[in-house]
Amino acid sequence: MVERQNTIVCYFDPTNRRITAYDIHEWIHYVLSIPEHKVSMIQIDGIKRQVFIKMVDKESVRTLLLETCGRPEYK
Repeated sequence: MVERQNTIVCYFDPTNRRITAYDIHEWIHYVLSIPEHKVSMIQIDGIKRQVFIKMVDKESVRTLLLETCGRPEYK
């Protein structure tokens, strides 16, 4: 088993329309408000409708979770 460190997993509703990579990048920027320099990688799993966002450090992850309460929505 692999341990993902400093990574946030976002799940998208499978009943919604198909989301493009551009839509995901815009959502990360405008809704999550993550500065570009705090993200080290974004991985999209289209089949499972998941997005993995790897942050540069644990503090960035903690700050994001506290600011969003872990429940930002994609609309």
